[in-house]
Order: sequence, then structure tokens, then C-alpha cells
Amino acid sequence: MPQPIEIIATLLFVVAVLHTFSVPMFARLAHRGGPHAGFWHLLAEVEAVFGVWAFALIVAMAALSGPSAAIGYMDTRNFTEPLFVFTIMVVAASRPILELVGLLVRATARALPLPRELATFFVVMSLVPLGGSFITEPAAMTLAAILLRDAYFRTSGRAGFKYLTLGVLFVNVSIGGVLTSYAAPPVLMVASTFGWDSAFMAQHFGWRAAVAVCLNAGLLTFICRKALLERSVGTGGGVDAPEGKDNRPPVPALVMLIHLVFLVAVVLSAHHPAIFLGLLMMFIGFAEAYKRHQNRLLIKEGLMVGFFLAGLVVLGGLQKWWLQDLLGGLEPFVLFWGATALTAITDNAALTYLGSLVEGTSEAWRYMLVAGAVTGGGLTVIANAPNPAGFAILKNHFPDGSISSGRLFLSALGPTAVAAVMFLLPV
Repeated sequence: MPQPIEIIATLLFVVAVLHTFSVPMFARLAHRGGPHAGFWHLLAEVEAVFGVWAFALIVAMAALSGPSAAIGYMDTRNFTEPLFVFTIMVVAASRPILELVGLLVRATARALPLPRELATFFVVMSLVPLGGSFITEPAAMTLAAILLRDAYFRTSGRAGFKYLTLGVLFVNVSIGGVLTSYAAPPVLMVASTFGWDSAFMAQHFGWRAAVAVCLNAGLLTFICRKALLERSVGTGGGVDAPEGKDNRPPVPALVMLIHLVFLVAVVLSAHHPAIFLGLLMMFIGFAEAYKRHQNRLLIKEGLMVGFFLAGLVVLGGLQKWWLQDLLGGLEPFVLFWGATALTAITDNAALTYLGSLVEGTSEAWRYMLVAGAVTGGGLTVIANAPNPAGFAILKNHFPDGSISSGRLFLSALGPTAVAAVMFLLPV
């Protein structure tokens, strides 16, 4: 039988999920103004949703069992992932890293037999998410979201184009990190337990993911080709801008190299908060010393995303009582679709971790668990840890400054189906 606090935690989790789908309604109320506009604006901040309801859980826990029980529970939570996502967002979104990635994107786009606008968009939607297998998914999401924001999202309107692009971006980042065993959170949670190394991931998951990512990016580019070729879509800035468009002098190669070293060091120390947070402080100091080569660092956005993920860790930690038994009772094929659906309402890393605790599972069961979790990772903002980062970067360029969870879900269904077909193909 579940404990009372577990039932309360599940109820609060359901409320938090419903809250994320209600964000556009609160945003419209906030835009109307009035004496309570600030309160509606707070409720419209999707990055604050899970943190707020996690706080309510801790208050309930303290009221039922005493403050020591609430503090003890918090002490058992692992907040490495929220801290890492915050750190990697700040470093990856720096101007030198963005300029370096922009150079690589433009060079790759020139090699494709397509018009520059189409080729650049295709590369951003395919190779950048696949790069998440090496620089981690949160870094890939941050880079891709900023490139899209600066080149395609700054123009008002075009909501259909933006939602389709966001849906493909979230799905491609979720599946694009499975070429290695360390870059995708749902894979990282089980790789050691299942005995999966990067060679195993590349053989069983990687090629399927790469094909699905390229198919999704190619289909999106084809569907949106007219919009992409119209000058009104882009702003003339960002990665799609002609070289030399920026009035500021380019970032020196040495500064790019130093930022790249910081990025690689943070990725390599992803499991050690004391190290990557120390690196972050050194990075901020270096960025301040050479301010002329920087844009504003995404400190606020990174903190909000970290708060969102921390809330998910706190609320998700008490869902084991129903989620693990549900997963353990499913056959492999049913498990794939069950994991895909469950990922839409819970973080896919938490889902795979709970699945790894089920004893006596077959290799096929394990494959279907992880494949389903990454397939469904683009359906909602809470489905995959990097999604809140992309959400925070792009949300202000959607109507009412908010992203509709329902429209995101519908936009992600097509690319999710492509990923599902690839992962279900026989070897």
C-alpha cells in the first residue's frame, strides 16, 4: 500500500502536469493586465511550475511527518542533472561557441546541393541534435534553439512554422543523443546497470536515430520550403545571415578555443558538480574579462530551467510506488508504446531509471524501455531534461509569449512516429 505522502506527491504531480498544459491560459490572463497580472504571469512561467508544486510537497511532508523528514527527503535527492543543465546552458550559449557552431553549420550547408536557406535549416535541425551525442543533449538543445531563434523565430507570426520546428527539434534532440552511452539522460541512467557502452549504443540505437533525425529534418525542410525561402521568415541575423552581417568584429580564434575547452571540460565532468560548478565560475570570470566578445550570458534562463528540473526530481522521486510496477508488468512491444506515452507525463530519465530496478528483465525488454523513452522525449516540455532549455530560449517568440503544450504535442506526433518506426525495425 502506498504511504499517504506518496499519494499526495502523485496528486501534486498530476496537478503540475495539468498546470503545464494550462500555461497559455494564464499567459493570456497576464497580458490583459489588471491588479493580478503579476500573479497570472507567475503561473504562466512553465519553468516555475514543477518547482512551485515541489515546494508544496515539501510543506506537506513537513506538516505530516515533521521538518526533519522533509529535510531528510531533500538530502536524498540527486540534483546533479539540474545543476549540469544550468551550467551547460550558460557555457554553450556564449557568443564564441555560437559563432564557432555557426561557422561549422555554414560550411556543412555549402556542401549540400540545396539553396543556402534550405541547407542551413536542414543542418541546424539534423547535425546539431546529432551532435548532442558528443557534447550532451542539453548543450545541443541550447545551441540549436539559439540558432533557430536568431535566424528564424524573431519575426512575429508564423506560429505554424514555429510549432512544427519546435516539435521536430524536441524529438530530434531526444533521439539524437543515443549514439553514445553518456549524452542522453535516459541512456545515462541505465548504461552502467545494463552494461551498455558507446559501441553497443551505436550498433543498436545510433544508426536508427541518425536516420530518423535526418528524415524528420528533411521532411520539415520540404514542408516549410516556401516559408524558408521567403525573406520574411528570417530576420537576416543568426546562423542564416550572410557572413560579416554582424557589425561587431568577429570573435578571435583563441577566445573560441578557450570557450571550447571550457565546454569540453564541463561535459567531461558532468557527474561531478563540484568540478563543473567550479569551471562555471572560472568561465564567468573569463567572460567578464573579455566582455567585448560576449553576449549576455543566459544566467537567468539557466537558473529557471534548473529550478524546473529540480522540481521534477523532487516530485518524481515519490512516483515509484505506481510507475515501477506498471513498467514491470508489460511485455516488450507493449512496453515500447507504454514508455513512449508515459514519457509525455514524466521525465524519460526517471522512467528508465525506475525500469532498471525491475529484476529479471530480458535484453529485448530493456531495449524497448529505452527506445520508447527516447522516442516520446519530444511530446511535452517535461518529457526530456533538455526540453525546458529550448522552451525557455524560444517561448517569447510565440503568441502571448508562451508555448501551447497541446500544439507542441500535436506538432511532435509526426516526428515521434518516424522515430518509432525506426526503433521498431527488425535488426
